[in-house]
Amino acid sequence: MPLVSRFDPLPQAAPMLPYGNGRSYGDVCQNADGALLRARALDRFISFDDATGILECEAGVLLSEINEEFVPRGWLPHVTPGTAFVTLGGAIANDVHGKNHHRAGTFAHHVLDFELLRSDGELLQCSPTRHQDWFTATVGGLGLTGLIRRVRLQLRRIRGRAIAGDSTRFRDLDEFFALAAASDADYEYTVAWLDCASRDARLGRGVFMRGNHVPGNVPGATARRQWRLPLTPPVSPINGFTVRAFNELYFRRGAAQSRSVRWDYQPFLYPLDSILEWNRMYGPRGFFQYQCVLPEPAAHTVLPGMLRAIATSGQGSFLTVLKKFGDRPSLGMLSFARPGVTLALDFPNRGAATLRLLDALDTMTRDAGGAVYPAKDARMAPAAFQQYFPAWQQFARYIDPGFSSSFWRRVTGS
Repeated sequence: MPLVSRFDPLPQAAPMLPYGNGRSYGDVCQNADGALLRARALDRFISFDDATGILECEAGVLLSEINEEFVPRGWLPHVTPGTAFVTLGGAIANDVHGKNHHRAGTFAHHVLDFELLRSDGELLQCSPTRHQDWFTATVGGLGLTGLIRRVRLQLRRIRGRAIAGDSTRFRDLDEFFALAAASDADYEYTVAWLDCASRDARLGRGVFMRGNHVPGNVPGATARRQWRLPLTPPVSPINGFTVRAFNELYFRRGAAQSRSVRWDYQPFLYPLDSILEWNRMYGPRGFFQYQCVLPEPAAHTVLPGMLRAIATSGQGSFLTVLKKFGDRPSLGMLSFARPGVTLALDFPNRGAATLRLLDALDTMTRDAGGAVYPAKDARMAPAAFQQYFPAWQQFARYIDPGFSSSFWRRVTGS
């Protein structure tokens, strides 16, 4: 196919936005008073080369569907986020990262090319070497440059479903940084759970997990069951008391300090995918997820202040993840991942009190020269976004005139 083709213009009665599987936590996949394009319907596999691991498929295919089809054949995506229920188009549009960023970079580093359909009917063949400007705008471009139709993705060879490694408790953030530095060279996957409810001498304690793919499978892993939360409780059971109790138990459980562990890749890479609609546990008001990245060495001094603010607020998170990014530059103009340390938390929505806490975290992130992840944001201020992503005005030149989103209008006023 030529690098540029022409199709009939997309029908348009209002600003459009591609919508994949709706797994972003904020409003990057929402388009109030506009139209959503059901990209999930683009769900066909086109071709696969079993010698090279190159997969061609439509952009609405889920990572879980790729795993189901190709893990038994010895192939897995190089980079995957904390859920497999995301589309290829969504993974590109948010330039997602995983537990192996220090080795593999972001998702876009393994995208060979994609087709981008513009609202006027123009179809661009984009890659790191062809229409490179459109490639870098669309990677991390939040679905605003057009509709991604087709993707060619490089998969990686694995020799089984198993990941082998260990879990280690750490007493404070200094120990976390030492573990991360010592693990990057020998382990592909590194990530930490952090106790954000503790204070004083226990501030910054957590559990560090690391692992590598190894040959073989874990007995019974292919029969992994999925559970579904059947209802939304009228009041969220997540509060200061339950968070402190859970964090204490999680830190002290035997599995937090274990050697020579073998995990199946699914619970290791996607710990919450076995609980469908787990977000219901936050109650009818829902929750805010907050993920930031802080450059080093500022992270060493800023993270303790963040944890103190969270513990003092009484709004701790069950799901607090700490991860050190690698130095590989991201490919997108608006890509989030960059060298430093990323912290991700979930907060039950308590209205003004939660918003005040998030504003305080924003101030610390901005002062440190960090950034907040658009895919997990529902409330950052325009000035904050424009500081986090200084290429936003350059990016704006590539926005399809027929496309928009609630997020983009909120952070730019356009």
